[in-house]
Amino acid sequence: MSRQTVDLRSDTVTRPTPGMRRAMATAEVGDDLFGEDPTVRALEDRAAALFGFPGALFVPSGVMANQIALRLLVAPGQEVVCDTEAHILAHEEGSPARYGGIQTRTVSGERGLLTAGALAGILRPGNAYTVGTRAVAVEQTHTRAGGSVYPLETLRAIRRLTARSGIAVHIDGARIWNAHAATGTPLSAYGAPVADTLAVCLSKGLGAPVGSVLLMAAEHLPRARSLRHGLGGGMRQSGILAAAGLHALDHHLERIAEDHAHAALLAAGLREAGCAVRPQETNIVLVETPGAEDVVARAAREGVLVTAPGPDLVRLVTHLDVGRQACRRAVEVLAAVVGAGRRRTGGTTAAEHAPSWKESEVAR
Repeated sequence: MSRQTVDLRSDTVTRPTPGMRRAMATAEVGDDLFGEDPTVRALEDRAAALFGFPGALFVPSGVMANQIALRLLVAPGQEVVCDTEAHILAHEEGSPARYGGIQTRTVSGERGLLTAGALAGILRPGNAYTVGTRAVAVEQTHTRAGGSVYPLETLRAIRRLTARSGIAVHIDGARIWNAHAATGTPLSAYGAPVADTLAVCLSKGLGAPVGSVLLMAAEHLPRARSLRHGLGGGMRQSGILAAAGLHALDHHLERIAEDHAHAALLAAGLREAGCAVRPQETNIVLVETPGAEDVVARAAREGVLVTAPGPDLVRLVTHLDVGRQACRRAVEVLAAVVGAGRRRTGGTTAAEHAPSWKESEVAR
């Protein structure tokens, strides 16, 4: 095949399809800060209906959606509990503390997934001398754990536990579409029944160029809009962007299963080539290898772009711009690069290396 670049760095690298560009070009628009953009309103209403929430707010990014949600639920000097590898901690520039004065406390979840049992002993009611837990944040799917999916019953159990203590639940649902595609769980079940706030991303699996939607109770909307404005997220004729999200919901949601099939192809091919591949559930594949940064650089020279989230870990993410042929090319290149690195460093074979990790250690 030709040496066309295969970009597996993230599912954020997609470009708008011709149909999406047409939808953006013809979108009806108005001034969103005045509440007058009909396409933005249509997207917010659509997302709210999908997940069973009365309120929704279109924002530029998933980070902004998460940080607005946390500030709606947690006051300065109070705490949110989350997994040790949560996106809100690892990839959001310390924003809970920087902008919200929010304390974070962590629990190590198995493959990044918290359970009601793990949370039961650490949630604190708070008093005059003790910081109180005001929210639990979970991530669906969990990015740094390799796209692991929260079972619906686990979310329900967490919701029951927190409800008894008056503690809120926020779901960082950046890849919730992948959880839906992987399990067949209705989006409505992943929404209001198990969360107080939910952030969903349009620019990952759905392939829109930008944007997230924060879902919440209707009474939170005025403050959420104010927080968005204060964070620099107030937009004007943003229906051009919202139209991409609507097009994605109409045309790209059902096809996400293809990304999972392509990720499974990558995982199987790399395992067959002797690579140590962690369990794969959705569209993220994690490969254990010494010298991950070197693997990334060598693969890039061969036209395959991947990332190294850790010194001994390489990440591949499938998306709508990567097909089966590209995945086969990626397996060919990465198998050669990882194999060369293993020989150069005197590393073990995949079979010898596999016992060094267990599924419970994937999120670390």
